[in-house]
Amino acid sequence: MEQKNDQNQLEYPGTWAINEPERVAIIMTGSGEKMTYSELDEKSNRIANLFAGLGLNPGDHIAFCLENTIDFLPLAWGAHYAGLYYTAISSRLTDDEMSYIVKDCGARIFITSVGIRDTAEQINFANTTVQEKFAIGGELDGYTSFEDAIKSTDQEPKSSRVEGQDMLYSSGTTGLPKGVKVKAPDVPLGSPSPQAMLFRAVFGIDADAVYLSPAPLYHAAPLRFCMAAHRIGATVVVMEKFDPEGALAAIETNGVTASQWVPTMFVRMLKLPEEVREKYDTTSLKTVIHAAAPCPIEVKKQMIKWWGPILHEYYAGTEGNGFTYINSDDWLNHEGSVGKSLLGELVIVDDDGNELPIGEEGNVYFRSDSSFEYHNDPEKTAASRIGEDLSTLGDIGRVDEDGFLYLTDRKAHMIISGGVNIYPQEAENILTMHPEVFDVAVIGVPNDDFGEEVKAVVQLIDPKRAGQDLEKELITYCRSHLADLKCPKSIDFREELPRHPTGKLYKRLLKDQYWAERETRI
Repeated sequence: MEQKNDQNQLEYPGTWAINEPERVAIIMTGSGEKMTYSELDEKSNRIANLFAGLGLNPGDHIAFCLENTIDFLPLAWGAHYAGLYYTAISSRLTDDEMSYIVKDCGARIFITSVGIRDTAEQINFANTTVQEKFAIGGELDGYTSFEDAIKSTDQEPKSSRVEGQDMLYSSGTTGLPKGVKVKAPDVPLGSPSPQAMLFRAVFGIDADAVYLSPAPLYHAAPLRFCMAAHRIGATVVVMEKFDPEGALAAIETNGVTASQWVPTMFVRMLKLPEEVREKYDTTSLKTVIHAAAPCPIEVKKQMIKWWGPILHEYYAGTEGNGFTYINSDDWLNHEGSVGKSLLGELVIVDDDGNELPIGEEGNVYFRSDSSFEYHNDPEKTAASRIGEDLSTLGDIGRVDEDGFLYLTDRKAHMIISGGVNIYPQEAENILTMHPEVFDVAVIGVPNDDFGEEVKAVVQLIDPKRAGQDLEKELITYCRSHLADLKCPKSIDFREELPRHPTGKLYKRLLKDQYWAERETRI
């Protein structure tokens, strides 16, 4: 057995399993299932030993696709314990996208769940490196029982273990998903991690924390932050699926002290009837983190008024090339900002790569020694860089004289109408706050005179309200807050928008419908 270690020297579930074995590591809000640190460590050891027994060595690759279940984090830790690269795949992707990722990442083992049977049975494993397929939760044609496989493996940890590394894929919102590969750290398992240090030093989260994760665990931030919470000994509360009232109930029931969200979740909770919001006690919250997309100013103001100045916002990507941060007090003095850089120097450049002065809008880059690459895509890797030390996540923004970054939109989402650059995030932020709007996407659609024109695609709270009268009302509402040229010329109503559970819109799916008969997109 491993010797007892100080948690500040060895940060992973095994340390807590030795020191406080009955400490609760995971709680599932729907099923009520719980897992202690002792159980988490034992299961992770068995999984790591299964992989080793199948011939996998540190640096090899596995992939898995699961819903948010109590099996998810032990599986991730098992791959981590084994020193592997591991790819968590979104269960919301198409069959072709999932098949592409399994092949592209070079996985030798694939694990899935009978809960997503329809998807799992359609994955094409031809011409992949997959040598074993496992299913969790029951029988699945062509798969071996994962539970049976790990039951017979040793629970004792191997010696000389090294840290594993996730290799996650983009959501595919603007094209095929791309794997972001960061070099594995090649350090002993339990070495201090950047996320754990961030939890303590920036967010003030410690071992006494109860951390709520309402988002799908396969996304970078939820997965990495839940694992960071386990490194420091916190209890992780996982929602099987986000719903606004259920999230409030989870906070009250579990005494949640810390959590991470995306802005669309804030919008959903704010649109609950006031009597529903007031029914739940959320005063246990001390730290509320949000990211993934710029938060509309009015939404964030209302959240701070509701929960207090405990909101922390950051801007970063799976690539790990930079990180900005802002607390509530600084945000109230710099409304709309995503913060100052804590990792990497912020540099704003024009389309020719020339640095722009303070206050001018351009392409957002970080100057750092980041070593990420887009797996099997050297062209995209090269396009993300300028020289040896500048890299971008593809966003447009500006930096003020105090060093605070303001994001405008994704460059890929920009609309060019009559030679004018229009960033749809501005109109989306306005329309989101209309009381009848449940969700909205603003895109560019064909216009013979101007190349593109602005269109909004709206999901209503009450679909029966769709019609010309409400279309006119929404356009007028937008124009009362924003210049006409930035507002939609027309609005289409849909029962549901193709939004990823992490909060990102699949805008390419909407745009494809409007550009299907065109040879070009501008």
